[in-house]
Amino acid sequence: MSSGPPFRSFLFDLDGTLIDHFTAIHRSYVHTLTTMGLPAPTPAQVRAAVGGGIENAIAKFVPPGRLDEALGLYRPYWDRTMLDDVVLMPGAAALVRAVAAAGLPAGVITNKVGPSSRLICNRLQLTPYLRVVAGANDTPWLKPEPKFTAYALDQMGVGAEGGVLIGDSPFDIAAAHQGGLTAWCVATGTHTDPELRAAGADAVFPDLRALQAGLKL
Repeated sequence: MSSGPPFRSFLFDLDGTLIDHFTAIHRSYVHTLTTMGLPAPTPAQVRAAVGGGIENAIAKFVPPGRLDEALGLYRPYWDRTMLDDVVLMPGAAALVRAVAAAGLPAGVITNKVGPSSRLICNRLQLTPYLRVVAGANDTPWLKPEPKFTAYALDQMGVGAEGGVLIGDSPFDIAAAHQGGLTAWCVATGTHTDPELRAAGADAVFPDLRALQAGLKL
């Protein structure tokens, strides 16, 4: 490996990678399901469900035919409370700033709703270092659809060659490989190191600080 970073561009997942938003996510699930008269999910149950977009995740907890009702409760509650209890993962700010300081394009690709994602990036002062924050409802696609990855790269003004997608789940690994990118992962979100390696990650790190050291940034 050369003395500089091995990649030309960077796409980051958001939840579990750059940010820890799980307290707010779990609280919103509890609010939604208990309002519907359903059992409150445990943190472990919610953590196992998330990653594929809110529609896919919350459908795992509600009976057939009640998904629209659940989304109608979840979304306004989330909009009111989503900026509570959201924090950067250790090392996130330093890594994103280091990528920008090296003159390398960076962006976020997430299955979290796009407007919410951009509000969060603004709140946590990530936006100045990112060329795009692409999320659910910004396009017809979600990760790991390669058209979504291509959209984010196009918004950054780069191609896939020499790029890396940094995430915490098999969705991110699939999005990277189907989109022509390398998949580097951190075991700070929904999946363990062995699970990420089994899913095909090109490299796995315990956290972003270790990943940054691997980048030589």
